[in-house]
Amino acid sequence: MPSTTAITVSQLSRLVGLPGAPVIVDVRIDEDFDADPRLLPASIRRDFKTVPTWAPDFAGQPVAVVCQKGLKLSQGVAAWLRHEGIPAESLEGGFEAWREADGLLVSTDKLPPRDEKGHTVWVTRARPKVDRIACPWLIRRFVDPHAVFLFVEAAEVPAVADRFQAVPFDIDNVFWSHRGERCTFDTMIEEFGLESTALDRLAAIVRAADTARLDLAPQAAGFLAASLGLSRMFRDDLEQLEAGMLLYDAFFRWCRDATEETHNWPSAGKPS
Repeated sequence: MPSTTAITVSQLSRLVGLPGAPVIVDVRIDEDFDADPRLLPASIRRDFKTVPTWAPDFAGQPVAVVCQKGLKLSQGVAAWLRHEGIPAESLEGGFEAWREADGLLVSTDKLPPRDEKGHTVWVTRARPKVDRIACPWLIRRFVDPHAVFLFVEAAEVPAVADRFQAVPFDIDNVFWSHRGERCTFDTMIEEFGLESTALDRLAAIVRAADTARLDLAPQAAGFLAASLGLSRMFRDDLEQLEAGMLLYDAFFRWCRDATEETHNWPSAGKPS
């Protein structure tokens, strides 16, 4: 009989990267984490021993708890969260089962330090169009769901990065930027080790739209049009980012599940 308090690797993998995904809490002990310091996408690390103190942080959110093998630590933490009224499940088989199934994992060696609230902080040029929406989408869906993004005048990005301990991206002469013909979105996928067919497909569309090489992907022209339309609809860059998240969610889902689907108008006299 299937467990009512656990989520399988296949079930969780179908939710990763989507707006309705559960919060993934990694409670592996330091020894296990140090042996493989990668994380499931958008994971938050927590100490299982202090679950009573941090459990309220997840009130009202579904949670998937991950330990090394899916046994005592994740099951105990999930049980405690349920005691607090939080819908929580442990990952069946834990980190080892996810890794053995070739589940998507995030490399942490390039992950920026977090602020006092546990968030990564990023800064880039104001008035985003494509890459500066694509990168925040990738970070929030796969790296840090609570990442902070600062949009400032282009000339002020380095100084703001220095004064506010933020990570600059999508400007010249920084680590997180274009490399050759590849855009910053490509750089982030590579550096975070996000090996995914769906993300590769989306990256091709983003790259074509961002670099004005619309012949590289059939979807690029429409994607660029939607991106430019959003940039005209919102004066506030953060409001544009929130609206743009849905655009990227939709294209990611298409890249993952719907590339073979077509839509035809029904012929006259035939049922639709």
